[in-house]
Amino acid sequence: MSSRPPVSPRHPPRITARDVAEAAGVSISAVSRTFTEGASVSAKTRDRVLEAAAALGYRPNHLARSLMTGRTELIGLVSNHFGNPAFMEVFDLFTRELQARGLRPLLANLGEDEDGTSALDMLRQYNVDAVVIATSAPPAGFAASCRAAGLPVMHVFGRAGRSSPVPVATVDNVAGGRLVGEAMRRRGLRRLAFLGGSAHDASTVDRQKGFAEVAGKLLRETIHAGDYTHEHGRLAMHTLLDRDDTLDGVFCGDDVLALGAMDACRERGVAIPSDVSIVGFDDMPLAAWASYSLTTVRQPIREMVLYAIERIVAWMDDPAAVPRNKLFPCELVRRESLR
Repeated sequence: MSSRPPVSPRHPPRITARDVAEAAGVSISAVSRTFTEGASVSAKTRDRVLEAAAALGYRPNHLARSLMTGRTELIGLVSNHFGNPAFMEVFDLFTRELQARGLRPLLANLGEDEDGTSALDMLRQYNVDAVVIATSAPPAGFAASCRAAGLPVMHVFGRAGRSSPVPVATVDNVAGGRLVGEAMRRRGLRRLAFLGGSAHDASTVDRQKGFAEVAGKLLRETIHAGDYTHEHGRLAMHTLLDRDDTLDGVFCGDDVLALGAMDACRERGVAIPSDVSIVGFDDMPLAAWASYSLTTVRQPIREMVLYAIERIVAWMDDPAAVPRNKLFPCELVRRESLR
């Protein structure tokens, strides 16, 4: 038996623009113009080039094209919530919608980047055409630094207002908090608590504000878990129950925290919703699972993502087309965790 290693199959030769030009009987520059949006090329030449490219299986070299056009077609997608299941829907939507428009996402994780310097350096090194910030709590000054670098920037899930240095597409978090407070009061709940993420997170602050406006003196406890994870929600709920085991309604700043809070109740034999009602925020797919059936506030993530992409693309094409802030409505989705 031979001990010689198997021979790896050779990769087929890479088809180049020169091969397409020879097959179509045109110049290399004609091939380049055919695959460059807005470039001048006759219909006859375009048809010949496209026919030859299809026959040869040619794909244009984006790197080479970016050197000619000055655009990389890269969009920086920046977040610090990659470990949050709710962000997977955001990530899926962004990547699919960008790719459908011939654009490519470049991911930047702010998780261990305290001031955002590393993320911004990477975005500049890869010469991205624009940036979408997809988090409610980016490092202070990060959005302004991106704008100062000359990049079109949209902030999804941020806080809209005059103080924002970049356009924002977000849900009305204050109104969402009010919806929960009103629903709990209508159901006769009288000993309420708020369980949020970071005390410095804009979405947590605004959701708590709306809830407190309606709850008034019925709001007995407020606690910040520090991060949007199941374990932080579970531990924070245990702390709430240690402080006051008579609580009958808890509004959690997002669904992941709420699921952790529900599991903490199960560990202590606290029945949901007969002993305590729990409401979340986001309406991520897990919330509808029968094992949780979480009442929650739905934010229109798809509409916000599409708006951000459409506006950022328009801004890239026209520097004067700076988007306006857009505040999206939310709705309460009633399931079994609310009495």
